[in-house]
Amino acid sequence: MTIELIHFHEERRRVILGTLADPKRRFFNSARTKIDENDTYVSTLNEIFASVGAFPLASGGKDAALVVTLPAGGYTVQVHGTDGGTGSATVEIYELP
Repeated sequence: MTIELIHFHEERRRVILGTLADPKRRFFNSARTKIDENDTYVSTLNEIFASVGAFPLASGGKDAALVVTLPAGGYTVQVHGTDGGTGSATVEIYELP
């Protein structure tokens, strides 16, 4: 399975109050091994976003997004402030075609 993980910071800021100023996402498997992490969005993912109906994010923004291919199993996503800050986070997960 290939999934896309998005943490909306800049785009959803108007809707969610108190968002993390600079979010970082970590992705772990069920053995608690870190699989991947991300803290800055890159616009090369826009084509993939469009394929699942997600909207594009601003390149170089503080949004965190990644695409990862995974076997079946349990996984955990952790979002925290890179600067130690606190706040709200939204994580969306999409299965890619």
